[in-house]
Amino acid sequence: MSEQDSNWQYADQIVVESEGIKRARAQSLEFGIEAVTPGVGAQLAVFAAASRATNIIEIGTGVGVSGLWLLSASATSVLTTIENEAEHLTAAKRSFAEAGIPASRLRLIGGNAQDVLTRMNENSYDIVLVDADPEQVIETVEHALRLVRPGGTVLVPHALWRGRVADPVRRDDITTAFRTLVEEIAASNAVVSALSPVGDGLLQLTTRG
Repeated sequence: MSEQDSNWQYADQIVVESEGIKRARAQSLEFGIEAVTPGVGAQLAVFAAASRATNIIEIGTGVGVSGLWLLSASATSVLTTIENEAEHLTAAKRSFAEAGIPASRLRLIGGNAQDVLTRMNENSYDIVLVDADPEQVIETVEHALRLVRPGGTVLVPHALWRGRVADPVRRDDITTAFRTLVEEIAASNAVVSALSPVGDGLLQLTTRG
């Protein structure tokens, strides 16, 4: 294992997850869902805390791992989360309940993200997390930039897509989509951006207010 790989592994292992997140992570494995790693989850919580986020929207609920991390940063933030798979959404609802998250802090929406997002209010969210269909990541981030408030942040987990994005030889559709997204965001003057290598990568972009 390289020194760099050891650092990444350590960044995940050093994170202490709550019992609720541990249960949701175990459930994710049962469903075959690739949830955000502990290191990425901790970064999500830091963003939510630093921005004092009150309105958060998550595109791709899974069974609640990333949502629980986002809500862990504040006792008052409200999460809207969208999931296409009804079974996953039911499991997520259970994960939030078992973690003690009151229903007043949650809005769970079932349906295809591309359809649902067209009905959401623009410039309304402090944080938008994009973790849905990777084949549509560029289109979903375009929606996210419309929904986030000026000075708000869009977060995209799995931005290095299993280590393939950094390898120019990899040209499958999903890898190419993430690579295109990362490069276009890096060149954009409309946002301040960074790419964290923790876990499977976390692309961070904050709109200029």
